[in-house]
Amino acid sequence: MPTKLVILDRDGVINFDSAQFIKSPAEWKPIPGSLEAIARLNQAGYRVVVATNQSGIGRNLFDMDTLNAIHEKMHKALFNVGGRVDAIFYCPHTADAKCDCRKPKPGMFKRISDTLNIDLNGVPTVGDSLRDLQAGAAAGCQPMLVLTGKGEKTKAEGNLPEGTREFPDLAAAVDAILAGGKA
Repeated sequence: MPTKLVILDRDGVINFDSAQFIKSPAEWKPIPGSLEAIARLNQAGYRVVVATNQSGIGRNLFDMDTLNAIHEKMHKALFNVGGRVDAIFYCPHTADAKCDCRKPKPGMFKRISDTLNIDLNGVPTVGDSLRDLQAGAAAGCQPMLVLTGKGEKTKAEGNLPEGTREFPDLAAAVDAILAGGKA
């Protein structure tokens, strides 16, 4: 039986995305139904982890205190609907930093696997961009595309990893995960 874990991208999956980055707690606004979807995963015994590129740190658009404040707002909003995120993994680097953790590279997923001591084979990973899906697929996860955030554009551009499943939003993806175990 696979471990009950789901890995989520943040911007465009849990909260509305912005081309100018989410740079403050005030700019962090949940997508309707996303927080409740996470709570349903928790109630079904799933651990939920966020894996997010946050190059705004590397670009000096915001600092660690601000990132922590944004995540604190997310944690409080989840708590208010009976949900939680067990851990947040992030890459603070810019694209030209050539790090191993920035999606589409699977380094962040390897860190999740190592930290939680979990085999990620078949673990659902939900994202709205191609790089989210590529990083998850490279780590053996089941890629799930949501059409919120950049999802419509990602779908239109094609080239999705083999076996990618598509859903209108996180709530629909969670319905499928809960209905089918592995989804």
